Amino acid sequence: MQVGSRASVTRSFSQDDIAAFHGLAAAEDSTGSVPEPLIGSLFSYLLGVELPGFGTNYLKQEMRFHEQVRIGEPLTATVEITRMRPEKHLVDLATNCTDAEGKVICSGRALVLVRDVGA
Repeated sequence: MQVGSRASVTRSFSQDDIAAFHGLAAAEDSTGSVPEPLIGSLFSYLLGVELPGFGTNYLKQEMRFHEQVRIGEPLTATVEITRMRPEKHLVDLATNCTDAEGKVICSGRALVLVRDVGA
C-alpha cells in the first residue's frame, strides 16, 4: 500500500438489483435510473475488500454525482491512495466512477482508518 496504489471494479445493476434496493430502503423507484447509494456501494466494496482491504474503517466520504446512470449500464469504480498518514493510521483516497465511455458519473474522496499503514 502506497500513494498511487489503485483498485477498480466494473459492475452493472439490473432491474432486479434496483427492485431489491428499493424493497430494502422502503422507497419507490421514481427515476428509472440506478440509485446513488448503489453506486456508492462500489466504493465501499473496494475499500473493504481490495484497497486498503479487510479492517478498513470509513471516517469520511464525499461524493459528487454528475450524471444519472441507466439500468444495465456498466460502471467502473476506482479508488486511489492520495495520501498516507501512518502516525495517525489514516489513508486518503480519491474515488471515481465512470461509464463505459469514460464519462465521470461520480467523483469524490474517502478518508479511512487502517491499523497497518506503512511508513
